[in-house]
Amino acid sequence: MKQSNISERQLEYINSIKRRKIIIFIARILIFAAFMGLWEAAARTSAINDFIFSSPSRMLDSLITLAGDGSLFIHIGVTLAETILSFIITTVLGITIALVLWAFTGFARVIDVYLVILNSLPKTALAPVLIVWLGNNPKTIVITAISVAVFGSIITLYTGFNSMDPDKIKLITTLGGSRRHILTKVLLPGSLPLIVSNMKVNIGLCLVGVIIGEFLAADKGLGYLIIYSSQVFKMDYVMLSIFVLCIIAMGLYQIINYLEKRLCVENN
Repeated sequence: MKQSNISERQLEYINSIKRRKIIIFIARILIFAAFMGLWEAAARTSAINDFIFSSPSRMLDSLITLAGDGSLFIHIGVTLAETILSFIITTVLGITIALVLWAFTGFARVIDVYLVILNSLPKTALAPVLIVWLGNNPKTIVITAISVAVFGSIITLYTGFNSMDPDKIKLITTLGGSRRHILTKVLLPGSLPLIVSNMKVNIGLCLVGVIIGEFLAADKGLGYLIIYSSQVFKMDYVMLSIFVLCIIAMGLYQIINYLEKRLCVENN
């Protein structure tokens, strides 16, 4: 009888969690619909200038036009490819260099000040220099995106690696383990949440870096579409591109979030 009561309470708790998620989802949809509705109403009543601020209906017309000739999908594909490539390189570099700094503490003390300086450097100032050095091509855009994210990633991961449980290190050392055992048995497994959390930040930063690069050194991509459309005063295309970027950013974040949940389930 007691077991039955506990099960009912657990079921009630699970159902309450599900109801809460549904309410949150509906609330998000309603907020978005209200925002779009107010935007459209303001444009139709001339409360705002729809030539400057665009409107949902004009964005829909632009979507149909750009999707009809296929150019929108080309721009999205280029931006996505550059973002994913820069994200993969940033993640690998961040983890690798952070591990090297963790393994060689003397080298880390020498180099950490330069990492802080490079991380603080405005990357918009670095992008024109990269164009001069590397030329006007996708490689420059990818490197720009990497420069936006990689230094912060290294600092975050290195700090996290140094914050692992010292008792576990003592235990491994007492049992005759080497630094390699500490790395494979304690550091990397215990740092998975930190690594995935850092990946969430990196995916957004890489997207930002790609757009910065496309502003300056591209003939394709959503960043190029934004800067070109603003120059010829096609604000509908600009707002549509920004809207698509929001969807891409949300989708990429949700993919990393799903990966994090899968890792948590496997670890448990």
